Amino acid sequence: MCGRYRLSRRKQLIEEYFETVNEVDWEPRYNIAPSQPVGIIRQDPSKPERHFSLARWGLIPSWATDASIGFKTINARAETVTSKPAFRDAFVSRRCLLPADGFFEWSRRGKEKQPFHFGMQDDSLFAFAGLWDRWKDPGGALIESCTILTTTPNALLTDVHDRMPVILRPENYDLWLDPSFKDVKALAAVLAPFDATQMRSFPVSTRINAVANDDPDCVVPWHRDLPAQTALFR
Repeated sequence: MCGRYRLSRRKQLIEEYFETVNEVDWEPRYNIAPSQPVGIIRQDPSKPERHFSLARWGLIPSWATDASIGFKTINARAETVTSKPAFRDAFVSRRCLLPADGFFEWSRRGKEKQPFHFGMQDDSLFAFAGLWDRWKDPGGALIESCTILTTTPNALLTDVHDRMPVILRPENYDLWLDPSFKDVKALAAVLAPFDATQMRSFPVSTRINAVANDDPDCVVPWHRDLPAQTALFR
C-alpha cells in the first residue's frame, strides 16, 4: 500500500514540471497522510489543459452513504480496479495524477518497524496514478476525493513491502489524464511496477510515524550507527 508520501516542491515548480494551471496554493509537505487534502492533476475535458487542485485522500464514491468509506479507499489495487464498485467507474473517466517527490514504507525488523523513504535517483518530481470522485454530503456540500493505485513491488521495494504505488512514466501522463480515452486494457497496461534502477531508498527516522511531524527532518537519512532516533530530533 501507499500510506504516506511527500510533495515538498513549491507550486511554481509543480506548475512548470507538469505544465499545469494551479487553482490553489501549495506549501511544501513532507509527511502527507490519508484523509488530508492532497494535490491532484486533472485534464480539462473541453481542452488539453491540466489543472492542479486539492482533493481529500481516500476516495468517497458518489453513491456512498457517508464519508467513512474513504478511510478504506486510500489505495486501489491495479489488479482489481476495474471490478471494484468503489473504483471501476472512476477508472474509466475520472483519472488523475498525484504529484510527489517521495513516499514511505515500513519494514518490520524484529519488534520494530523501520520506515524507509523511496524516490527517484535524482530526487526529481514524479506522479502516482490516481482516481478521483465527487460526493455530496448530507448538508449538500460537494467533496472531491482521490485514491492512489498500487501494484506489485519492484526490486527496490520487494524486501520492504509487498505493494508499491503505481508511478507513471511521463510519456503516459496524457493517456492517463484524457477523460475521453476509455480503453480499459490500454489503461491497465501502464499500471506496471516502476523501473527500480531509476529509484533509490534510504531509512529515515521514526519521527515520520507521527502525522504531526511535517518538516524537512522527516526525510533526513538515518543510519544505525547514529544515536537513538528519538534523540536525533529533539
